[in-house]
Amino acid sequence: MTNAAPHRFSIGIEPVDIDFMGHVNNASYLKWVQAAVLDHWRALAPAEIAAQHLWVALKHEITYRKPAFLEDDVIATVLLEKVHGARAFYETVIRRGEEVLAEVKSSWCCLDAATMRPARLAQDVIKHFFPSIERQPER
Repeated sequence: MTNAAPHRFSIGIEPVDIDFMGHVNNASYLKWVQAAVLDHWRALAPAEIAAQHLWVALKHEITYRKPAFLEDDVIATVLLEKVHGARAFYETVIRRGEEVLAEVKSSWCCLDAATMRPARLAQDVIKHFFPSIERQPER
């Protein structure tokens, strides 16, 4: 799957994000990626579907490029790479202007909110995230 539209998420850096070295702590990047991916889901999924599903992170792989500081204007750009069964694969790039601060590859599992069990997304839901994909028959 390709042709997903990038989703931009503005990040507010808080004093609690700053570590002993005077820049953003690595753990804050994980918090930002989670917030950005969940914001992407809520922005594009139909409201009734969003209410019926939850997402949990399975894996994050972060490459740090440059430090971020308290006064920085930072944007996370989320790109959904593919959906396979109950799993979704994302790439998130965190930038200060044109500078790449971090690149994150992550995988997520969709859960049914009522049963807390993995749940596949229907093709008509997935099409909201990949608008150029033609509707495929359900199997």
